[in-house]
Amino acid sequence: MIRFGVIGTNWITEAFIQAAQETGEFALTAVYSRTEEKAAEFAGKFDIPHRFTDLAAFAASDTFDAVYIASPNSLHAEYAVLCMQQGKHVLCEKPAASNTAELTAMVEAARANKVVFMEALKSTLMPNFQAVQENLHKLGPIRRYSAGYCQYSSRYDAYKQGTVLNAFNPIFSNGSMMDLGVYCIYPCVVLFGAPSKVQATGVLLDSGVDGEGSLLLSYESMDAVIQHSKISSSYQPAEIQGEHATMIIDRINEPGRVEIRYRDGSVEDLTRPQGERTMRYEAAEFIRLIQAGELESATNSHAASLAAMAIMDEARRQIGLVFPADRK
Repeated sequence: MIRFGVIGTNWITEAFIQAAQETGEFALTAVYSRTEEKAAEFAGKFDIPHRFTDLAAFAASDTFDAVYIASPNSLHAEYAVLCMQQGKHVLCEKPAASNTAELTAMVEAARANKVVFMEALKSTLMPNFQAVQENLHKLGPIRRYSAGYCQYSSRYDAYKQGTVLNAFNPIFSNGSMMDLGVYCIYPCVVLFGAPSKVQATGVLLDSGVDGEGSLLLSYESMDAVIQHSKISSSYQPAEIQGEHATMIIDRINEPGRVEIRYRDGSVEDLTRPQGERTMRYEAAEFIRLIQAGELESATNSHAASLAAMAIMDEARRQIGLVFPADRK
């Protein structure tokens, strides 16, 4: 049983807790929030015995061994490094940091303190993504990866009325690519490694974040085409196109159905059973690493996180998207 603390009292933390409880190896013992009111409310909801409003005291506490961080993106690095310096294992929501400099500091802290650090990108640890990995060879020489995550944000209506919520505020290192595009970029890196070239376009909103964008990633013998948006919606599946066949993935951000369509017209269903609370797979991997004495995931590895972040850094450079965190 691994004792967990959590940072962040939002819906995604609640979803993680409910999913992690399904592993049978998760004990929630501490919560940090900036306000006593939120800390008390959240502690009451999940029967958490220890609550903190002082971050340093939280990180130094002996009431937990690992922490799940779901604070705004711009705070991930500060919180994670502080916790790792106190010997805590860290599972950090995606994107793990604002930029490569922050992420590098996080990786260095993990290695220096010999603790597990993993980016909580759930899709690459789900059974149906494993089905993708294990059946790629059936496609023949791969020529194209095509994926998109475009989902109109409910917060965009408020934005258009003049209210800039966190999702569209550059102070928190947010925007379409960081919040949604990463779901397309990270799996590409896990499957195919870092590209040789990145080309990016995007629409910048007046608040200073991107509302939507596209990326073209170049590899030696294939391309990856990625689209993301928080100001429009798409219903297209993802594809991995090979010379022998094409693999179709219903949702790259949460693979629920995977099939291969061969050139002769036959179809192979690769879909595997999955639980409804899909964050359980990232929780299970993280807990397994701690219990096995391993310091990083082979799938959501430090290298994969750094490669994905490097792509996003370059894409932001090309479209002129600068976060306050970049100036530190």
